[in-house]
Amino acid sequence: MSSFVTNSVEETEKLGEMLSQKLKGTEVIAFFGGLGMGKTAFTRGLASGLGVREGVSSPTFALVNEYSGKFKIYHFDMYRVNTWDDLYSTGFFDYIDNGVLVIEWSENIEGALPENAIRINISRGENDDSRIFEIEGADFS
Repeated sequence: MSSFVTNSVEETEKLGEMLSQKLKGTEVIAFFGGLGMGKTAFTRGLASGLGVREGVSSPTFALVNEYSGKFKIYHFDMYRVNTWDDLYSTGFFDYIDNGVLVIEWSENIEGALPENAIRINISRGENDDSRIFEIEGADFS
């Protein structure tokens, strides 16, 4: 596991961009962490690192946003997903292995995540702007 501390939205985006350079194109990136922890900012940086220049926002109402860059990116919001039927209705399983899946609120679908998912736990740091990212499943060496 790798740990990182960011102290601004810009630093969080840079961390996402750093992870983008490690991707091969079919990863599942699962975020764990509460409201306002930086999941969308991280995703903006990741998408930017893969050539997406604009339009990255939380898919709260759409459930999934699609972005085109070096790889297809499917950005899911699983906040309102509570059952297997809910999960199937998002089309989640159709997207696996067809691009990079970025999943906010992965706590709600943990049993459906592939074993090789990149897991990112986010918690508040020492102040309101500080975040601690603990990343499992990605090699930062």
